[in-house]
Amino acid sequence: MFITIQKAGLLTSIQDQGRIGYQHIGVTTGGAMDPLAARLANLLVGNSENESVLEMTLIGPTIQFHMDTFIAICGAHLSPTLNTLPLPTGKLLFIRKGSTLSFGKTQVGCRAYLAIAGGFQVSSVLGSKSTHFPAQFGGVAGRACRDGDQIKIGQWSEKQRNMIQVYTRLADSKSTYFRSYFITTPLPKEGSRPILIRIIAGPQYQHFTEMSKQHLRRTPYRVNEQANRMGYRLDGASLSLSTPLEMLSEPVLFGTIQVPPSGQPILLAADAQTVGGYPKIAQVASVDRSLLAQAKPGNWLQFQLVDVQEAQSLLRRQALQYDIMKQALRMKWRQIV
Repeated sequence: MFITIQKAGLLTSIQDQGRIGYQHIGVTTGGAMDPLAARLANLLVGNSENESVLEMTLIGPTIQFHMDTFIAICGAHLSPTLNTLPLPTGKLLFIRKGSTLSFGKTQVGCRAYLAIAGGFQVSSVLGSKSTHFPAQFGGVAGRACRDGDQIKIGQWSEKQRNMIQVYTRLADSKSTYFRSYFITTPLPKEGSRPILIRIIAGPQYQHFTEMSKQHLRRTPYRVNEQANRMGYRLDGASLSLSTPLEMLSEPVLFGTIQVPPSGQPILLAADAQTVGGYPKIAQVASVDRSLLAQAKPGNWLQFQLVDVQEAQSLLRRQALQYDIMKQALRMKWRQIV
């Protein structure tokens, strides 16, 4: 069982929830930029949460299916069509053998995730199938998908196989069936208003001038066109230290906001290095990671400073909402004979 990438799109790669436990040897966690959307797409098709998915950025691919299967699309809206007919996102979709799935330019958000029953059968490196672009391993030979790539599909579970067989008998050669339930994930609202991102003070926050702190909290920053999976360069008010600061390199994470000598902040992303030597003025609260991953070049970010306790409370609330969706989706699959 396999699919063919007929057109690869702007940046399409295989990702999962990343490599945990290797940052001490310089291997970044990586994985899906929007882990929430990837997890929910997997749950919709009956996979484990950590199964591999296709991450599609800004302009999506064209894919041909060589078997009947289930898919789900979560995250950004990249105008998906199946055999030229519009497809919904956030739903379980039955796809017939020979069908062609096409994505266009993004309408809302930046990154969409395609999950398929059984996941993608690629080699696991350090416990993950994720494409690690800096070191060129994982995924499809450590690189983005290319035109003509054929990617094998993993084995179906018994419930997935039974359900696909049922739908194969019910559907005619041109039909695509949608399950009635659907889910949504955090996406920026299109328009001129900045995307609100909660942050907590970084280790060197107190070393910045009062004016710089006010700029960070009160003035929006634009995501530069150089934004990628390693980080977002931000354009806006310059940030500066009160006095020069000698620093040793320290650990950094997804969402760390560093300030280089230019004064224009850099917001680190999934494939960023594991340590950095620039002063860290702030850290994006984990609750807003998915929203941040959906910001695209040209979007404006407005930062809101919160304390650690509030950030933890917001994350617990999001986790509770996710658990409710997860249990509902698992219950649906348990009902399958």
